[in-house]
Amino acid sequence: MAQNTGTQARQAPATASSAAAPAVLRQGRAADPAPTVADNAVAVAGQGTQNNTQPSIGSNESAKQTSDAMAADAADAAGSRDDSAGSNRDKAANHQRQLRLMMRQCDRVLLADYDLLAMEKWPDNARISAARRRRDLWLLAVAVAAVFFVGGVLGLLPAWLGGAGFGVFVTTLLLALPPVRRVISSRPSNRELVQQRRQMLRDARRHVAHLEGADGLVWQCERMAAFNPALASHSFSRLREASKKHTLVQQLTERKYVRLYLFYLVEADKAYQRLQQVFLDSRQEGLDQGLVEGSPVDDREDNANLTN
Repeated sequence: MAQNTGTQARQAPATASSAAAPAVLRQGRAADPAPTVADNAVAVAGQGTQNNTQPSIGSNESAKQTSDAMAADAADAAGSRDDSAGSNRDKAANHQRQLRLMMRQCDRVLLADYDLLAMEKWPDNARISAARRRRDLWLLAVAVAAVFFVGGVLGLLPAWLGGAGFGVFVTTLLLALPPVRRVISSRPSNRELVQQRRQMLRDARRHVAHLEGADGLVWQCERMAAFNPALASHSFSRLREASKKHTLVQQLTERKYVRLYLFYLVEADKAYQRLQQVFLDSRQEGLDQGLVEGSPVDDREDNANLTN
């Protein structure tokens, strides 16, 4: 019986091992795992692959969206740059147009005859006073000679006094003629000096009328006050108002008004020279930056403004 018990004990482990073997090994292939374990491994591998694929697809989509956003931003930036360039070009063209307009309106300043408006040969008051004094002495001599001549004719005075008075009377009357007077003295008479003043004032007013034209030069040159603040001075306010009303020529009745007009032209010429320099500098800068396009018409106009 003991032998049977040992035999059963030996058989029991063998039976247990043989019963557990099919759970680990398959028949005919000792090293292959069970189908359940292999399927689980394949399923796990598939899930891992899917998980690895999904982040890759997501990353590609995000990269594409980022590139599209960058392209849109670049397009917007390019559009804004184009708009900015167009705005700068328009501003430069408008600035050039305004400068050219001011130059056209005030270019008659270059035609001013400063010697004519200065009236350097204007007879001063001292010469006029001396000429009037000589005229008064001449009239007195004529009157005295006439009295002696009439007294001699009427018999109130001796005949020789009457004859002498007649001679002096005729001589003084001849001195009233310019050719005879120049033989004795080269100094002009009061009448000649007054006529000289009137002629010089007439020539100056005619020249001012030519400069003013139909539009008026003084009040148009007021726009150049940014280049010379003296043009906006209160001293020239009456000139500006008269020029705007086209009554400036009629108000130039004295030399002081003509000289005031001359001073204004001098300041306007300074402002025009500065305006011309600013125009040329801004035009060259615009050409260098591509903001202004040069054309033959504009070049001819600029050359004409420079030569005037």
